[in-house]
Amino acid sequence: MLAGEYFFYFMLYSFLGWVLEGSYNLYSLGTFRKEGFLKGPFKPMYGLAPLLLLAAKDLGLSLPLMILLALIIPSAVEYASGWLLKSVFHKQWWDYSKMSYQLRGHICLKFSLYWWGLATVCMYGLQPLIEMLYLRISTLWLLLLPLAALVLAADLLWTCRNRRRSLKGLELGES
Repeated sequence: MLAGEYFFYFMLYSFLGWVLEGSYNLYSLGTFRKEGFLKGPFKPMYGLAPLLLLAAKDLGLSLPLMILLALIIPSAVEYASGWLLKSVFHKQWWDYSKMSYQLRGHICLKFSLYWWGLATVCMYGLQPLIEMLYLRISTLWLLLLPLAALVLAADLLWTCRNRRRSLKGLELGES
């Protein structure tokens, strides 16, 4: 698989993750938009987990091992993301600490099982359709790829700059 194809999957799954999380928030909180790390319509951990699963699948791993990885990889990505964001920005964007079978509030069994089901459906149900979509638009995507990379990089840089600035303001006692 080519880097451009992986980046297409990353961007698409990051966007679909934003839609999924927004829909869940609309259902559970009554509002689609809840503060996330990035300002744009991307949730990178939703893009990273499928990429890691695709890389494992491309290695030709057995179905039982892939099913196990569909549990482990999204949970590991969620834990690492939560830990990294809290370590760098001193803020926890989600908190499972009040739920049963949780680990430092970053992951919990209930949502790990949700991600397991979603990851399995994604790899064996959705991904073949997304691969067909990529094949249909790959020429256009290769033209749009630099713009997509620029938009994601700008969002990441702008967000990190503003969040670090806010963090420094809090450290100095500003509101």
